[in-house]
Amino acid sequence: MSEEMDEKQSDLIVESTGLDHEQIDSLKKGFDGFDKEGGGTITQTTMQMILKSMGVKVDKDEMDGYAAEVDEEAAGKFTFEQFCQIAAKFMVEDDVEQMKEELKEAFRIYDKEGQGFISTDVLKEILREIDTTLTEEDLDNIVEEVDDDASGTLDFDEFQEMMMG
Repeated sequence: MSEEMDEKQSDLIVESTGLDHEQIDSLKKGFDGFDKEGGGTITQTTMQMILKSMGVKVDKDEMDGYAAEVDEEAAGKFTFEQFCQIAAKFMVEDDVEQMKEELKEAFRIYDKEGQGFISTDVLKEILREIDTTLTEEDLDNIVEEVDDDASGTLDFDEFQEMMMG
């Protein structure tokens, strides 16, 4: 495999893994740094070392499971694409967890009385801040869609579902 990854290959990896181009570039640098012979593969231990060096928390049992999923021939060698698939399991999950934490914090800020819900009026304020082009009709449609029980309030789960899609 060539040192430089073509854009098409990178786009395919983005699409199939949920990683962004910057993460893929970092993984590629680590991969190439350990693929000294240029054979186009690395071992599971090497994958763990690369991820840890990037500050990614890697659980050994999870790594074993993910590696077994992509290494169908049980060869113990992983191509760059396989490495990205496995890395994404750890890296994308971290992003989701971080997003949930940030949403919890935002929700707490708007749930001033700590009641565990926000009113749909407060939700409209939040949405206006995020996107100033939304019309009142757009806001009403969004509220109608996310306020499942038509209670006029959103609990954290409804809020999180709306924000994360």
